[in-house]
Parts: sequence; structure tokens; C-alpha cells
Amino acid sequence: MTTGITPEIIQGHLYNYPKYYDLIFGSDWKAEFQFLESCFARHCDRKVQRLFEPACGTGRLMIKLAEAGYDVSGNDLNPHAVQFCNDRFVRRGFEPAAVIGDMADFKLKRKIDAAFNMINSFRHLPSEKTARSHLECVANSLVKGGLYLLGLHLTPTKGNRIEEERWSARRGNLMVNSHMWSKGLNLKKREEAIGMSFDVYTLTRHQRIVEDLVYRTYTAAQMKRLLQSVPALEVIQTYDFVYSIDDPIEIGTQTEDVVFVLRKV
Repeated sequence: MTTGITPEIIQGHLYNYPKYYDLIFGSDWKAEFQFLESCFARHCDRKVQRLFEPACGTGRLMIKLAEAGYDVSGNDLNPHAVQFCNDRFVRRGFEPAAVIGDMADFKLKRKIDAAFNMINSFRHLPSEKTARSHLECVANSLVKGGLYLLGLHLTPTKGNRIEEERWSARRGNLMVNSHMWSKGLNLKKREEAIGMSFDVYTLTRHQRIVEDLVYRTYTAAQMKRLLQSVPALEVIQTYDFVYSIDDPIEIGTQTEDVVFVLRKV
């Protein structure tokens, strides 16, 4: 959709616009949902009922899981996203499920059967210390044998890497085009500068919301060392973002998209 109108440029936090964020990232929920359920069935020896999503954002997967009968909860640092998530839960007849909280510093009142963080939010954690703290918080929250599904982009050490991605979604007269691109890697500091934008179209308006982000980088070897430093969690399988339960992957020097299936020891 184009309006022929010069876009209004807004420099701001994309997570402060949960309606647009949810439209883009919530439109393709089904493959992730089915993959989660397949992992629960294949890799967990107990019935999975209680779920937690750290850095849950708008709760795009949480609401689908709640409607499927799971007991779900989550946390996120962004109050706009948490409010959006809880408002949706209430509209659908559920109690609010999200709280404002830090994915690297939390403690749950009840143990959970599984946790999930599917699309790179882990890389917002700025240091090895916070990343390890996050994994330890998840491990402490899981029952023995419980699962943590963690999805992120690794930095390949051979071959070409994906440097930009685009998504588009539409609901009625609202259309959002999202663009994410790499602005540069600093492998010594283990930082990747990321540009991200939402082009938001209605019948009469065009806004472009732009944000600069910094993601922590992980090669396959660096991620392996980090996971080994948290012995309460063991890697039992790895997949890519195709989410095919029958096609696990072997991580190599060219691997980028990966979902780690971690189990509480």
C-alpha cells in the first residue's frame, strides 16, 4: 500500500508501538506454535502445562497457547508491550498474564514445565554476565526435565551472512512494512549495530518509525561456551527457523538461525 504522502519520520522505540509490532511479528505465529507443541511432545517426559516467556513483548504466542489450554505467563521491560498483552488477555476472557520485569533478573512463584524465547530477544542482553544470569533464572524456574526453547541468530565465521530482512503484514486498512538491516559488526566488542524501521500505512497517512539497536553477537563456539557455563541446562537438540521437528540441524561455522532445545538437568 502506498499513499503518495511523504512519510512522517519518527525516531523512537519500536516496542512503544505494540499494535504495529504485533501485526508484523504476530501474523506468522502458527509455525512457531506447532513447533513448540511438537517439542513438548518429543523432548519432554512430563505433561507440559505451565509455560513462561521471558521478554514476551505483546504476547503474540502466549495468547495462542492460553487459548489452547496452557497456563502461561511472561515478563518484559516495555510497559507498552505488557499493557497490550494484558489487555488482549482480558478481552479474550483470561487474567492478565504479563508483568514488567527483566529477563536477566526474575524469580517465579511456581515452577514451570517449559519456557520459550523464539526470535532473538536473547541478543538484547548486553554482556556475558547478563546472558548467563538469564539462563540461570530460567533454569531455576524449570522443573527437573523441563524445557527451554531459545531461538537466535548466530554470527557465522564462514560464508556470507544475512544482512537484512523484510516483513509485511496487513489488517483491514492498516499495513506495516518492516525492514531490519545490519549497520556493522564489531566482533571485538561482540556488538552488531542494527537499523530497524516500520513503514505504517493507512488510507490517509504514512509514518516511518526508525530505531537503532545494538545486539550482542554469538558465534557457534561462543554460544557453546556460554551454554556450558550453565550446567543446569543441557542442549538436547537444535533446529533452524524452518521449525521442522523431524529435521534437526548440526551447528557449524555457517549456521545462522538456530533454536536450542535446552533441558533442566
